Amino acid sequence: MNIGLDISGGDFAPDANVIGALHAISELPEHVKISLIGKRDEIDRVLGTQSYDESRIDIVEAEEVITMHDHPTRAIPQKPNSSISIGFELLSKGSIDSFASTGNTGAMLVGAMYKVNAIPGVIRPCITSVLPIENGGNSVILDVGTNADCKPDVLYQFAQLGSLYAQNVLGVENPKVALLNIGEEESKGNLLTQSAHKLMNGTTDFNFVGNVEGRDLFSGKADVIVCDGFTGNVVLKQAEGIYSIIKKRGIKDDYFDRFNYENYGGTPILGVNSDVIIGHGISNDVAVKNMLIHAYDVASSRLTKKIKEAFK
Repeated sequence: MNIGLDISGGDFAPDANVIGALHAISELPEHVKISLIGKRDEIDRVLGTQSYDESRIDIVEAEEVITMHDHPTRAIPQKPNSSISIGFELLSKGSIDSFASTGNTGAMLVGAMYKVNAIPGVIRPCITSVLPIENGGNSVILDVGTNADCKPDVLYQFAQLGSLYAQNVLGVENPKVALLNIGEEESKGNLLTQSAHKLMNGTTDFNFVGNVEGRDLFSGKADVIVCDGFTGNVVLKQAEGIYSIIKKRGIKDDYFDRFNYENYGGTPILGVNSDVIIGHGISNDVAVKNMLIHAYDVASSRLTKKIKEAFK
Protein backbone atom coordinates (compact mmCIF):
# COMPACT_ATOMS: atom_id res chain seq x y z
CA MET A 1 0.00 0.00 0.00
CA ASN A 2 1.23 3.48 -0.86
CA ILE A 3 -0.16 6.53 0.94
CA GLY A 4 0.44 9.94 -0.59
CA LEU A 5 1.06 12.91 1.71
CA ASP A 6 1.02 16.59 0.78
CA ILE A 7 3.99 17.92 2.75
CA SER A 8 3.32 21.56 1.82
CA GLY A 9 -0.04 21.97 3.57
CA GLY A 10 -0.76 23.17 7.09
CA ASP A 11 0.64 25.75 9.48
CA PHE A 12 3.76 23.74 10.36
CA ALA A 13 4.72 22.47 6.92
CA PRO A 14 6.94 20.90 5.83
CA ASP A 15 8.60 19.76 9.06
CA ALA A 16 5.51 18.50 10.88
CA ASN A 17 4.33 16.59 7.81
CA VAL A 18 7.63 14.88 7.06
CA ILE A 19 8.36 13.99 10.69
CA GLY A 20 4.76 12.83 11.16
CA ALA A 21 5.18 10.54 8.13
CA LEU A 22 8.29 8.99 9.66
CA HIS A 23 6.44 8.42 12.94
CA ALA A 24 3.62 6.76 11.00
CA ILE A 25 6.00 4.49 9.08
CA SER A 26 7.37 3.19 12.39
CA GLU A 27 3.86 2.11 13.45
CA LEU A 28 2.34 0.95 10.16
CA PRO A 29 2.84 -2.56 8.70
CA GLU A 30 6.00 -3.13 6.69
CA HIS A 31 4.18 -3.34 3.36
CA VAL A 32 3.04 0.31 3.66
CA LYS A 33 5.03 3.05 1.92
CA ILE A 34 4.49 6.81 2.07
CA SER A 35 5.02 9.14 -0.89
CA LEU A 36 6.03 12.62 0.25
CA ILE A 37 4.71 15.10 -2.32
CA GLY A 38 6.28 18.57 -2.32
CA LYS A 39 9.49 20.49 -2.87
CA ARG A 40 12.37 18.02 -2.86
CA ASP A 41 14.86 20.36 -1.20
CA GLU A 42 12.48 20.95 1.72
CA ILE A 43 11.82 17.23 2.11
CA ASP A 44 15.54 16.40 1.95
CA ARG A 45 16.33 19.05 4.55
CA VAL A 46 13.97 17.47 7.10
CA LEU A 47 14.85 13.87 6.22
CA GLY A 48 18.52 14.73 6.68
CA THR A 49 17.91 15.30 10.38
CA GLN A 50 16.15 11.95 10.93
CA SER A 51 16.95 8.25 10.79
CA TYR A 52 14.41 6.15 8.87
CA ASP A 53 13.91 3.21 6.51
CA GLU A 54 14.60 4.74 3.09
CA SER A 55 12.90 1.84 1.29
CA ARG A 56 9.53 2.92 2.69
CA ILE A 57 9.70 6.59 1.69
CA ASP A 58 9.29 7.98 -1.83
CA ILE A 59 9.73 11.61 -2.84
CA VAL A 60 7.54 13.16 -5.54
CA GLU A 61 8.60 16.61 -6.71
CA ALA A 62 5.93 19.33 -6.63
CA GLU A 63 7.23 22.84 -7.22
CA GLU A 64 4.06 24.80 -6.43
CA VAL A 65 2.00 25.19 -3.26
CA ILE A 66 -1.72 25.82 -2.92
CA THR A 67 -1.92 28.10 0.10
CA MET A 68 -4.81 28.64 2.50
CA HIS A 69 -5.49 31.95 0.72
CA ASP A 70 -5.88 30.46 -2.77
CA HIS A 71 -9.40 30.17 -4.15
CA PRO A 72 -10.31 26.45 -3.97
CA THR A 73 -12.02 26.23 -7.36
CA ARG A 74 -9.31 28.10 -9.27
CA ALA A 75 -6.29 26.79 -7.38
CA ILE A 76 -5.99 23.32 -8.91
CA PRO A 77 -6.19 24.33 -12.61
CA GLN A 78 -4.00 27.41 -11.96
CA LYS A 79 -1.37 25.41 -10.07
CA PRO A 80 -1.08 22.03 -11.85
CA ASN A 81 2.39 21.45 -10.36
CA SER A 82 1.24 21.95 -6.77
CA SER A 83 1.48 19.18 -4.20
CA ILE A 84 -2.33 18.87 -4.01
CA SER A 85 -2.78 18.76 -7.80
CA ILE A 86 -0.03 16.18 -8.26
CA GLY A 87 -1.38 14.15 -5.34
CA PHE A 88 -4.77 13.88 -7.01
CA GLU A 89 -3.13 13.05 -10.34
CA LEU A 90 -1.28 10.15 -8.70
CA LEU A 91 -4.46 9.03 -6.95
CA SER A 92 -6.53 9.08 -10.15
CA LYS A 93 -3.89 6.95 -11.91
CA GLY A 94 -3.68 4.45 -9.06
CA SER A 95 -0.04 5.28 -8.30
CA ILE A 96 -1.04 5.85 -4.65
CA ASP A 97 -3.86 4.16 -2.76
CA SER A 98 -4.92 7.16 -0.69
CA PHE A 99 -4.05 10.84 -0.48
CA ALA A 100 -3.84 12.91 2.72
CA SER A 101 -3.30 16.62 3.33
CA THR A 102 -3.53 19.21 6.10
CA GLY A 103 -3.65 21.97 3.49
CA ASN A 104 -6.42 23.96 1.82
CA THR A 105 -9.62 22.03 2.66
CA GLY A 106 -11.58 23.62 -0.17
CA ALA A 107 -8.95 22.63 -2.71
CA MET A 108 -8.96 19.07 -1.37
CA LEU A 109 -12.74 18.91 -1.76
CA VAL A 110 -12.60 20.35 -5.28
CA GLY A 111 -9.81 17.95 -6.22
CA ALA A 112 -11.75 15.01 -4.88
CA MET A 113 -14.86 15.99 -6.82
CA TYR A 114 -13.18 16.77 -10.16
CA LYS A 115 -10.11 14.51 -10.18
CA VAL A 116 -11.48 11.27 -8.72
CA ASN A 117 -15.21 12.17 -8.90
CA ALA A 118 -18.18 11.32 -6.74
CA ILE A 119 -19.36 7.72 -6.57
CA PRO A 120 -22.32 7.28 -8.95
CA GLY A 121 -25.52 7.69 -6.95
CA VAL A 122 -23.97 9.87 -4.24
CA ILE A 123 -25.59 13.31 -4.41
CA ARG A 124 -23.08 15.15 -2.24
CA PRO A 125 -19.91 13.76 -0.64
CA CYS A 126 -19.33 14.85 2.95
CA ILE A 127 -16.88 14.80 5.84
CA THR A 128 -17.26 13.61 9.43
CA SER A 129 -15.93 14.38 12.88
CA VAL A 130 -15.47 12.15 15.91
CA LEU A 131 -17.49 12.77 19.08
CA PRO A 132 -15.97 11.15 22.19
CA ILE A 133 -18.58 9.30 24.26
CA GLU A 134 -18.45 9.90 28.02
CA ASN A 135 -18.43 6.23 29.02
CA GLY A 136 -15.90 5.24 26.34
CA GLY A 137 -15.90 4.82 22.57
CA ASN A 138 -16.74 7.34 19.89
CA SER A 139 -19.62 8.36 17.69
CA VAL A 140 -19.40 10.31 14.44
CA ILE A 141 -21.28 13.34 13.20
CA LEU A 142 -21.76 14.28 9.55
CA ASP A 143 -21.74 16.55 7.65
CA VAL A 144 -19.44 19.02 9.45
CA GLY A 145 -18.99 21.73 6.85
CA THR A 146 -18.95 20.49 3.27
CA ASN A 147 -22.64 21.08 2.59
CA ALA A 148 -24.11 24.03 4.47
CA ASP A 149 -27.50 23.65 2.81
CA CYS A 150 -29.05 20.22 2.34
CA LYS A 151 -32.22 18.55 1.17
CA PRO A 152 -33.85 15.57 2.92
CA ASP A 153 -32.51 13.00 0.43
CA VAL A 154 -28.98 14.31 1.02
CA LEU A 155 -29.34 13.80 4.79
CA TYR A 156 -30.63 10.30 4.07
CA GLN A 157 -27.45 9.55 2.12
CA PHE A 158 -25.30 11.02 4.90
CA ALA A 159 -26.92 8.45 7.18
CA GLN A 160 -25.98 5.67 4.76
CA LEU A 161 -22.40 6.93 4.40
CA GLY A 162 -21.96 7.42 8.14
CA SER A 163 -23.32 3.98 8.91
CA LEU A 164 -20.93 2.33 6.43
CA TYR A 165 -18.00 4.32 7.87
CA ALA A 166 -18.86 3.44 11.48
CA GLN A 167 -19.31 -0.22 10.64
CA ASN A 168 -16.29 -0.79 8.41
CA VAL A 169 -13.68 1.61 9.78
CA LEU A 170 -14.67 2.09 13.42
CA GLY A 171 -15.83 -1.50 13.88
CA VAL A 172 -19.33 -0.71 15.18
CA GLU A 173 -21.76 -3.55 14.55
CA ASN A 174 -25.14 -2.38 13.24
CA PRO A 175 -24.49 1.34 14.06
CA LYS A 176 -27.35 3.30 15.59
CA VAL A 177 -28.12 6.27 13.32
CA ALA A 178 -29.91 9.38 14.60
CA LEU A 179 -31.00 12.73 13.21
CA LEU A 180 -29.88 15.84 15.13
CA ASN A 181 -32.95 17.87 16.00
CA ILE A 182 -34.42 20.24 18.60
CA GLY A 183 -36.60 17.51 20.07
CA GLU A 184 -36.98 13.74 20.07
CA GLU A 185 -40.53 13.81 18.64
CA GLU A 186 -40.72 13.18 14.90
CA SER A 187 -42.88 16.28 14.46
CA LYS A 188 -40.18 18.59 15.89
CA GLY A 189 -37.69 20.63 13.91
CA ASN A 190 -37.70 22.58 10.68
CA LEU A 191 -38.97 21.42 7.31
CA LEU A 192 -35.64 19.77 6.52
CA THR A 193 -35.46 17.58 9.62
CA GLN A 194 -39.16 16.73 9.54
CA SER A 195 -38.91 15.59 5.93
CA ALA A 196 -35.64 13.73 6.54
CA HIS A 197 -37.21 11.90 9.49
CA LYS A 198 -40.05 10.69 7.26
CA LEU A 199 -37.53 9.34 4.75
CA MET A 200 -35.41 7.60 7.39
CA ASN A 201 -38.20 6.17 9.50
CA GLY A 202 -38.65 2.48 8.75
CA THR A 203 -35.73 2.23 6.32
CA THR A 204 -33.76 -1.00 5.93
CA ASP A 205 -30.66 0.79 4.58
CA PHE A 206 -29.42 1.59 8.10
CA ASN A 207 -30.44 1.29 11.75
CA PHE A 208 -32.40 4.52 12.30
CA VAL A 209 -33.20 5.22 15.98
CA GLY A 210 -34.95 8.58 15.59
CA ASN A 211 -34.08 12.12 16.67
CA VAL A 212 -31.47 13.14 19.22
CA GLU A 213 -31.00 16.57 20.80
CA GLY A 214 -27.79 18.54 21.27
CA ARG A 215 -27.46 17.36 24.87
CA ASP A 216 -27.28 13.75 23.61
CA LEU A 217 -24.24 14.26 21.38
CA PHE A 218 -21.76 12.74 23.82
CA SER A 219 -24.08 10.26 25.54
CA GLY A 220 -23.78 7.32 23.18
CA LYS A 221 -27.46 7.31 22.23
CA ALA A 222 -26.33 7.06 18.62
CA ASP A 223 -23.19 5.89 16.84
CA VAL A 224 -23.86 8.12 13.83
CA ILE A 225 -25.46 11.57 14.10
CA VAL A 226 -26.72 13.19 10.92
CA CYS A 227 -27.16 16.92 10.24
CA ASP A 228 -26.53 19.54 7.56
CA GLY A 229 -22.99 20.89 7.24
CA PHE A 230 -23.83 24.27 8.79
CA THR A 231 -25.15 22.69 11.99
CA GLY A 232 -22.37 20.10 12.11
CA ASN A 233 -19.66 22.71 11.76
CA VAL A 234 -21.14 24.75 14.62
CA VAL A 235 -21.13 21.60 16.79
CA LEU A 236 -17.53 20.82 15.84
CA LYS A 237 -16.22 24.33 16.50
CA GLN A 238 -18.10 24.53 19.81
CA ALA A 239 -16.48 21.27 20.95
CA GLU A 240 -13.06 22.59 19.94
CA GLY A 241 -13.75 25.82 21.84
CA ILE A 242 -14.74 24.00 25.02
CA TYR A 243 -11.58 21.90 24.82
CA SER A 244 -9.46 25.05 24.41
CA ILE A 245 -11.08 26.67 27.47
CA ILE A 246 -10.46 23.55 29.56
CA LYS A 247 -6.79 23.52 28.55
CA LYS A 248 -6.36 27.23 29.30
CA ARG A 249 -7.86 26.76 32.76
CA GLY A 250 -5.40 23.96 33.50
CA ILE A 251 -8.09 21.35 34.01
CA LYS A 252 -6.80 17.79 33.59
CA ASP A 253 -9.48 15.26 32.74
CA ASP A 254 -9.12 11.96 30.86
CA TYR A 255 -12.45 12.35 29.09
CA PHE A 256 -11.87 15.90 27.85
CA ASP A 257 -8.34 14.96 26.76
CA ARG A 258 -10.06 12.82 24.12
CA PHE A 259 -11.29 16.01 22.42
CA ASN A 260 -7.72 16.79 21.36
CA TYR A 261 -7.69 16.83 17.54
CA GLU A 262 -4.24 15.21 17.56
CA ASN A 263 -5.85 11.90 18.55
CA TYR A 264 -7.81 11.63 15.31
CA GLY A 265 -5.57 13.28 12.74
CA GLY A 266 -8.01 13.55 9.87
CA THR A 267 -11.27 12.50 8.28
CA PRO A 268 -12.09 10.89 4.93
CA ILE A 269 -14.25 12.51 2.29
CA LEU A 270 -17.11 10.02 2.12
CA GLY A 271 -18.70 9.38 -1.26
CA VAL A 272 -15.81 9.87 -3.71
CA ASN A 273 -14.14 7.21 -5.86
CA SER A 274 -10.94 6.95 -3.86
CA ASP A 275 -9.60 7.47 -0.34
CA VAL A 276 -9.01 11.17 0.37
CA ILE A 277 -8.16 12.23 3.94
CA ILE A 278 -8.34 15.82 5.19
CA GLY A 279 -6.41 16.89 8.28
CA HIS A 280 -6.57 19.98 10.50
CA GLY A 281 -4.56 22.97 9.30
CA ILE A 282 -2.88 23.33 12.70
CA SER A 283 -1.69 19.71 12.70
CA ASN A 284 1.61 18.94 14.38
CA ASP A 285 3.67 15.80 13.74
CA VAL A 286 1.51 13.70 16.11
CA ALA A 287 -1.69 14.70 14.30
CA VAL A 288 -0.08 13.99 10.91
CA LYS A 289 1.02 10.55 12.13
CA ASN A 290 -2.53 9.74 13.25
CA MET A 291 -3.96 11.10 9.99
CA LEU A 292 -1.77 8.68 8.03
CA ILE A 293 -2.66 5.77 10.29
CA HIS A 294 -6.33 6.59 9.74
CA ALA A 295 -5.69 6.74 5.99
CA TYR A 296 -4.30 3.21 6.25
CA ASP A 297 -7.32 2.04 8.27
CA VAL A 298 -9.75 3.50 5.71
CA ALA A 299 -7.89 1.94 2.78
CA SER A 300 -7.55 -1.42 4.53
CA SER A 301 -11.28 -1.52 5.25
CA ARG A 302 -12.03 -1.14 1.51
CA LEU A 303 -14.60 1.46 2.52
CA THR A 304 -14.80 3.08 -0.91
CA LYS A 305 -15.57 -0.25 -2.57
CA LYS A 306 -18.29 -0.98 -0.02
CA ILE A 307 -19.88 2.44 -0.54
CA LYS A 308 -19.88 1.84 -4.31
CA GLU A 309 -21.62 -1.50 -3.78
CA ALA A 310 -24.21 0.09 -1.48
CA PHE A 311 -25.01 2.85 -3.99
CA LYS A 312 -25.30 0.67 -7.10
